[in-house]
Amino acid sequence: MTGSLVPATRDSLALLLLAMADDEFVIGWSDSEWTGIAPLLEEDVAMSSLAQDELGHAKALYELLAELEAEAGSADAGSADADAIAYDRPPEGHYHARLLDHAPTDWAATMARRFLYETADAVRLEALADSAWRPLAELVAKLRREERYHLLHVSTWLERLAFRDGEPRRRLLAALDDLGPDASTVLAPLPNELALEMAGIVARPSRDLEARWRAAIGPTFERLRLPMPPPLADATGARSDHSDAFRRLWADATSVRASDPAATW
Repeated sequence: MTGSLVPATRDSLALLLLAMADDEFVIGWSDSEWTGIAPLLEEDVAMSSLAQDELGHAKALYELLAELEAEAGSADAGSADADAIAYDRPPEGHYHARLLDHAPTDWAATMARRFLYETADAVRLEALADSAWRPLAELVAKLRREERYHLLHVSTWLERLAFRDGEPRRRLLAALDDLGPDASTVLAPLPNELALEMAGIVARPSRDLEARWRAAIGPTFERLRLPMPPPLADATGARSDHSDAFRRLWADATSVRASDPAATW
């Protein structure tokens, strides 16, 4: 699988896979908490399904990362395992975007965060669709088919909240104000991403992806009279400075593994 990847490219690819997997893992676990308490019965089902999809995507990406590490011989014995990567790291070892550290305090905040994430993730996946590393390109093709429905779902809710005067719109605006500064952390540059460009694994640098993302969401935000997220002021800690809200989520997500290390997901 690793083929002729040089160590620098392989290391950068591993970090990309980890970032994508951790993003899906965190948003999947977080959205699963709406099961049973969503505002509509249909949304109980929908959010449960969406969360299951995201965790399935995370699993596939962790497995790809584990295979990459195992083939490269870079992992200690037994550590090149998707479950170990997902559950055996401390909170500080996770590499998800800071946007996903924000707790979904209400339904509007959940939909706002999901819209910002799904639209950014769509741009990221598009840039990987023709990746020269075939295992990733093949997985991305599957993810894009499923993520299309996630974006349709959240786009419908964003519009419903934005056009409903009073508390729904006020809550949505408050959520966007809170999330805005971290919105583009999903597309923040990864260390040594130039190696991925040179190897043809990614099609464009992160700065281009962020510009494409802003161009993609701009018409929607203008039509709904919503404020655009500000540019990322500082990419430092975009994937490493984690919140207490995430630490609580991590404790819940890893509780079974902690009680029974032999358990599998």
